[in-house]
Amino acid sequence: MIPHENTLLGRSVAYPRRVDSSVLVPIARADSRVGLDVEASALPFHGEDLWGCYELSWLDARGKPLRAVAELRVPASSPNLVESKSLKLYLNGYAYERFDSEIDAGSRIVRDLEHAVGAPVGFTLLPSAQWPALQLEAAPGISLDREPLAVDGYGPPAPELLRADPRHQVTETVHSTLFRSNCPVTGQPDWATVVIDYTGRRIDHPTLLAYLISYRDHAGFHEQCVERIWLDLKRYCECDQLTVHARFTRRGGLDITPLRSDVPGARLSSWRRDPVQ
Repeated sequence: MIPHENTLLGRSVAYPRRVDSSVLVPIARADSRVGLDVEASALPFHGEDLWGCYELSWLDARGKPLRAVAELRVPASSPNLVESKSLKLYLNGYAYERFDSEIDAGSRIVRDLEHAVGAPVGFTLLPSAQWPALQLEAAPGISLDREPLAVDGYGPPAPELLRADPRHQVTETVHSTLFRSNCPVTGQPDWATVVIDYTGRRIDHPTLLAYLISYRDHAGFHEQCVERIWLDLKRYCECDQLTVHARFTRRGGLDITPLRSDVPGARLSSWRRDPVQ
């Protein structure tokens, strides 16, 4: 786990009653990529981190509360990511701030986040009136979860388990809901559905599932886990084209779906989730 000193995770803090961008804690992506053998100036993939923010509320000009779900898109090429608890604290600071319009509130969020991550940030608001249209979207492709498998250990991540058959070239999408990793700061578990879309040598499904399960004791940020999976599949299975994304479950009012790909134009469609309760 990484030290707590420079983060808000694992610490008791007071929720701000005003917007305060200083609570945002940037984390250098280069630090989380140590050991992955990639250079920021020549990333072998492109992608984005899609954040779902379910606890956003502000006041209109007359003081009436408004509420929305926000969608944030942070490019994988940005110098920094933002620590999740600091983003939660920042967004909760809007609860007592007045804005003349949604545009004004959104513009402030975008400005502060772009400063923190060092890159343009995509932003979409879904007002509460649209929530009934939101649905939980099933993972695409073939489920790996029913593969018969004997597991002897749960870490560290074991790409040497992977097998691919050069005699069979395929294009397929597979997924698993069994992925678990752990926060590198607090040690709390993070659960995700991992979706892998590839073209190339057919990857042996039982070995792929065993590889994903090997992350069960691994400490890594969501974004770093997806990048490690992408790199391991590319290196060990020699995929011609590869897209990996992981839909991590909501925690503290936030969820994150990182995507990494070498397919031109690959990006996440706007998520559709269950309405906020």
